[in-house]
Amino acid sequence: MITRLILQTVIWLTAMGALLFGAAGSLAWPAAWWYLIELGGLSLWLGLWLARHDPGLLAERLAPFVQAQQSRWDRLFMMGVALAWCGWLIVMGLDAMRFRWSAPFPVWLVSFGSLCVFLCLFLCCFVFQANSYAAPVVKIQTSRGHKVIDTGPYAHVRHPMYGAALLLLAGTPLLLGSWWGLAFVPVMVIGIGWRAVREERVLADQLDGYTAYMARVRYRFVPFVW
Repeated sequence: MITRLILQTVIWLTAMGALLFGAAGSLAWPAAWWYLIELGGLSLWLGLWLARHDPGLLAERLAPFVQAQQSRWDRLFMMGVALAWCGWLIVMGLDAMRFRWSAPFPVWLVSFGSLCVFLCLFLCCFVFQANSYAAPVVKIQTSRGHKVIDTGPYAHVRHPMYGAALLLLAGTPLLLGSWWGLAFVPVMVIGIGWRAVREERVLADQLDGYTAYMARVRYRFVPFVW
């Protein structure tokens, strides 16, 4: 499984690099290199941690993002996310490097973007520690004894991984130096919010105790916000 983790990470980073540097028209983009190194290194660290502490969840995380057990709407959503992510990387490469529509970002803002990326993956570790059913697709994992999780970060928000993802969405264009990339973030956040609402309908309908959990934990992503 570790071999698969490393292989998928390398393929994923190679594809992202091809989109970023292809759109930029140059390999001389230190911010993009650091982004790939940071994201890849943290992802491998998190995957290796899962391999030791929860191999079942790692297997779920490495599974295809389109699966037969998913609802049709979630399969379409995940395919849309993949396309949107690729387009987003291309836009940021065109903006930050090829055409330089955005003025160079100050070092402190780029550093803040890097910190956001780090915090996203760091917080995901706490999510995985609390929830062994945190698969990337919306489905009930009956064979793994799927149950409601209300400890750790789930005691405060119903979708802590989505909350952590907001940091990645904001940090990526800041690190790469693209205002155009940042302009697309609200649209992506709305998309994640839409999926969270649909996901909750599935869980409330098919997972015992989830409706009561929703009544206890009011907020979805960020405490006292939403």
